[in-house]
Amino acid sequence: MSNTYFSGWRRLQGRGADVVVQPDECLSWPQNIAMGAQHVVAMFGSTILAPLLMGFDTNVAILMSGIGTLIFFLFVGGRVPSYLGSSFAFIGGVIAVTGYTGAGHNANIPVALGAIIICGLVYAVIGCVVWWVNSRSGDAAGWIDAWMPPVVTGAIVAVIGLNLAPIAAKGAMGGSTFEAVMALATVLCVGVVAVFTRGMLQRLLILAGLLLAYVLYALLTNGMGLGKPIDFAPVAQAAWFGLPRFTAPVFKLDAMILIAPVAVILVAENLGHLKAVSAMTGYNMDRYVGRAFVGDGVATMLSGSVGGTGLTTYAENIGVMAVTRIYSTLVFVIAALIAVLLGFSPKFGAVILTIPGPVLGGVSIVVFGLIAVAGARIWVENRVDFSDNRNLIVAAVTLVLGTGDFTLHFGGFALGGIGTATFGAILLNALLAGAGKR
Repeated sequence: MSNTYFSGWRRLQGRGADVVVQPDECLSWPQNIAMGAQHVVAMFGSTILAPLLMGFDTNVAILMSGIGTLIFFLFVGGRVPSYLGSSFAFIGGVIAVTGYTGAGHNANIPVALGAIIICGLVYAVIGCVVWWVNSRSGDAAGWIDAWMPPVVTGAIVAVIGLNLAPIAAKGAMGGSTFEAVMALATVLCVGVVAVFTRGMLQRLLILAGLLLAYVLYALLTNGMGLGKPIDFAPVAQAAWFGLPRFTAPVFKLDAMILIAPVAVILVAENLGHLKAVSAMTGYNMDRYVGRAFVGDGVATMLSGSVGGTGLTTYAENIGVMAVTRIYSTLVFVIAALIAVLLGFSPKFGAVILTIPGPVLGGVSIVVFGLIAVAGARIWVENRVDFSDNRNLIVAAVTLVLGTGDFTLHFGGFALGGIGTATFGAILLNALLAGAGKR
């Protein structure tokens, strides 16, 4: 990469369609836009699910995911390919401070928003400290690598996918045998595109597979009367352009105390995602850890200030990168701009909301599985020695903690499976390494 603050993009010339596209490279404009749209599809399910579970406005969440991604891009100088979407880490705290029962709009959103802003501030302060330490150390990657060798990072990345597996499975099973079959058909559609197509269509396997499954679902339900048909009435009624429902925050101490510690989980998630991207691209991105934390923290603060959810780097989009091998940060800028347009368009939002749950569930199975495999790939490419009992114990314990969603409760604060597994892996590796040296 160049030594300037912002990374430019070199246009690929005369290279095959299966080549790895690095963060500072780009494809043709039609291909860039298509890849951006695919990343929007990958993040959409979880980004709208989180606000629905908390009673937030989904259009605000989509809008702020795009703006947050652009903010992240600015802080990392366009060098880290990541998408920011709604964080599930806030759900428990938000429900606790608002008393939300899951019925429609959450009337107490302002109280949660103030706490989300403070959480983002704590997150940004942590990022500033890491940024300063990196700038002073002279070896920005050394102290991170000492704490997070490949056995740790591989386990953390695998856990991110495995921890999300129950969400994908639950969404895929639905409430009937037909929905479960359609979820499996969606997996098959993605698999067919991945294996039997070539060129750019193969790289768009998630988007192409989803569209194929969507058409199949519509034919079977709306056409043949099987299962629950797709309701297109909301699409016809929705306006092409309109402002989402913005909400101003209210700051209450008890809510802030409960939600602010979520910053620890966001640190764990972002760090794991950054290590995954670093392993996949072959670029050492440890020097951008502090800047990534600050960017995510500032984005979360801005999102909370207008009625949006807290934000985090998205594992779903890492799964897309793992299978397409396109890491161009320009693609994420385009994805962010598409999300901003969707946020201001109830019509497009209504179209996306017509995607059947089983189809989204089937796509989630593929994407989350790809994340888990990306963790194993880190072990293979770094030749992690599993004849070493320390590596065995660290990997085994981390996988079970994360997959089983082992949660630690500290008063009203809960550290979920991904956070527990991340910090557990780091500490366990350090303790066993120290014992081994003695």
